[in-house]
Amino acid sequence: QVQLVESGGGLVQAGGSLNLSCAASGRTVSTYAVAWFRQAPGKEREFVLGATSRNYLQYVADSVKGRFIISRDNAENTVYLQMNSLRPEDTAVYYCAAGTPPNTMSYTSVRGYTYWGQGTQVTVSS
Repeated sequence: QVQLVESGGGLVQAGGSLNLSCAASGRTVSTYAVAWFRQAPGKEREFVLGATSRNYLQYVADSVKGRFIISRDNAENTVYLQMNSLRPEDTAVYYCAAGTPPNTMSYTSVRGYTYWGQGTQVTVSS
């Protein structure tokens, strides 16, 4: 079992930056694939960024390419999402996830992940 707790969300102006953290406990998160998803009001949860276990590969949604970065600190058992050049359309609840996706397509799907955090709100004002 892995427990995930996100933090770092908040209100920021367009063009600004935020760094979200996802602290894991229970088991080391380095052995799992990890990802960030987001969900805006009235919309489905969507994939943002993900990395295979030990960061061999990373997956990035086109909407955040060149602006968002995913990283891990294995010593701290924490996953980060650095968000730059934020836009109002980035406003959403951001969720951290961990798991063992069974195939390539699963890395960008909510079905590929077993463990989820409670989410942290990010609001970008124009």
